[in-house]
Amino acid sequence: MKIYRQETSRSLYERAKKVIPGCPFCPEGGMYGHYSTSVSARGNPVYFSTSRGSRFVDVDGNEYIDYMCAYGPMILGYNHPAVDQAAREQYLKGNTVSLASPVMVELAELLVEMVSIADWAFFSKNGADPTNLSVMAARAATGRKKIVAIEGGYHGTTPWMQDAGSGGTLEEERSSVIRIPWNDPGRLQSVIDENPDDIAGFISSPYHHPVIFDNELPEDGFWQKVEAICRKNGIVLIVDDVRAGFRADLSGSSTYFGFKPDLICFGKALGNGYPISALVGTDAMRDAVNHVFYTGTQFFNAAPMAVAVATLTELKNINGPASMLESGKKLTDGLVRIAQSHGYDLKVSGLPSMPYLRIANEAVPPVFTEGFSGLHKGLHADWISECVQRGAYFLDYHNHFISTAHSEADLQRTWDIADDAFAAVKRIYGDRF
Repeated sequence: MKIYRQETSRSLYERAKKVIPGCPFCPEGGMYGHYSTSVSARGNPVYFSTSRGSRFVDVDGNEYIDYMCAYGPMILGYNHPAVDQAAREQYLKGNTVSLASPVMVELAELLVEMVSIADWAFFSKNGADPTNLSVMAARAATGRKKIVAIEGGYHGTTPWMQDAGSGGTLEEERSSVIRIPWNDPGRLQSVIDENPDDIAGFISSPYHHPVIFDNELPEDGFWQKVEAICRKNGIVLIVDDVRAGFRADLSGSSTYFGFKPDLICFGKALGNGYPISALVGTDAMRDAVNHVFYTGTQFFNAAPMAVAVATLTELKNINGPASMLESGKKLTDGLVRIAQSHGYDLKVSGLPSMPYLRIANEAVPPVFTEGFSGLHKGLHADWISECVQRGAYFLDYHNHFISTAHSEADLQRTWDIADDAFAAVKRIYGDRF
């Protein structure tokens, strides 16, 4: 099987390092944010040239089946004709104008119709926008200060959500955020007892999907207990559905897991790659949001709103969540069988439409014990690199994404690549695992 090379990509990256800053995961510069962690991985491309459907082509002409889906925004496929047509038509009318477009009302009405708890919708750009607004709204609604979040949960790059020691942040910006373990409603109650009448909101993803670690679904009754605790204590229940949104249920992942939050944050897949996010909520939260000032220069872009209407409509017409859950289950079942044929135990966690993969043969995987400093080390990381160099784009530390564009041919090609990649790491590691 052909092994890809990325000379042009790497040459371009050397140019980038001279003119683009980096970040803690890429201190040499040239790339920043969530894209930066993949730059140092063996065999990884850095820049794409074209994309279509479930695949992209890098600047060296190598084609990849993409299981990162731009870290989640791509849900219908790159360059989806209905989506891009909606954008083109709206661009001809106008995009950023001194007035809002009627499509804003149309999109809000569609979300209110589609999402189970939604009585209104507020639009923004990045996932951190609705999560930040949701916390401000919870404080405005309750007159309280503190927020409870899950250990390892990620809700954007605003200072209150960043880890201690993050550059440019202050400890007092995190002092009102209390972290508790996932799947532990008893600990939530303890925190409330320890902070009487001072907890404004509880924010969490619908299931626990941290980077580096195995993903965890809610235990039976978890969300129902959390909802009851929040209702009893007047705490605003916030679901961060930015990453998982529309990949489990078009009514919201909370519907899939059987509970009713007060606020839901959407992003990523809402626009199939166009920049848009949203906060939706109940009538009970409307007045609080009315009293929070939150805006942005590009919040009223009309084209991404038209795209979101087209994306949600297409997902509804094809029952997108069911398709992705089915394809994800089929893909990972096949990968597990192939791993077993080579003597490896591939562990799959999370939703089938957002699977997290890990070769469990390593007793203490470096990436788990060393955090981000351990990225791209060990058996699992090497298997991921071998897959990437053959045309299946995975990452070794993050959950993956299934789109409605992933076809039977994509799955079969991925299984062939995985088989060859397992054989390659077997040659490297022998019988050590």
